Amino acid sequence: MHRVLVAAMLIATADALSLPASASLRAGTSLQAGTSLRAASLRAGTSLQAASDSVDVSDLEVLIEDLDKPLEELTVETRGVEHTQKDGIQDEGCAWTEKAKSVDVVLRIPGLRGQPSGALAVDVTPTSCTVTAFGVAVWSCLLKGKADPAFVFVEISDGAEAIPTIELSVGKAIGASGRWGGFIDVIGEDSIL
Repeated sequence: MHRVLVAAMLIATADALSLPASASLRAGTSLQAGTSLRAASLRAGTSLQAASDSVDVSDLEVLIEDLDKPLEELTVETRGVEHTQKDGIQDEGCAWTEKAKSVDVVLRIPGLRGQPSGALAVDVTPTSCTVTAFGVAVWSCLLKGKADPAFVFVEISDGAEAIPTIELSVGKAIGASGRWGGFIDVIGEDSIL
């Protein structure tokens, strides 16, 4: 199955680079996924070879051994932005990058404007994230996935336009599988911002 996915990616790359449709597949394994895949030549696991044209895809860093790995082990990062206010204002105050074992987040919550970074704290539980100012919970959210609170790293600094910048690295819980596809599932009802 994984070989089919990677082969499809390589074929799409070859199509994008206008390789002839008559290329044939040589990887030591025949692939079928219910339908015939248009063939592409795979030489030494890292380059596509067609009759007289060739395309070097070594910069993709895909090895034959990678084709047998579960998808969760591949080092694919996804990124996105989300809003931090429950009233529907699209502030894009949450920028996230998801990796296989963690989600890195930068929060810039407009409602915290003027709050000193030293007065803020962040608490992460397996299912939620809460920001406190002077010991009072002022913003919270439910997470899109299950976190491991033992592997949470927080850095809070003064940011541009007097909005503090909160940087988080949240480890995914052991045994939790799949992608989160973001950071914020729902803004907390206790949020006063």
